[in-house]
Amino acid sequence: MLQKSLNLARPDEVYNAIIDAHKGLDEAAARAFDARLILLLVNHIGDEAVIREALKEAAASS
Repeated sequence: MLQKSLNLARPDEVYNAIIDAHKGLDEAAARAFDARLILLLVNHIGDEAVIREALKEAAASS
């Protein structure tokens, strides 16, 4: 089951680290970075049902 409640001890610091990782990247490089990061995290999760649930949740949020 997808964990939707806050699950980070320092969410602001993690958010800032993500923003900082994009500094100096043009749009194409930022998209490529995001794709690599997503694939790394998806592999880490390793649960297809959770990943599909996250995809649905993200699509519904837009």
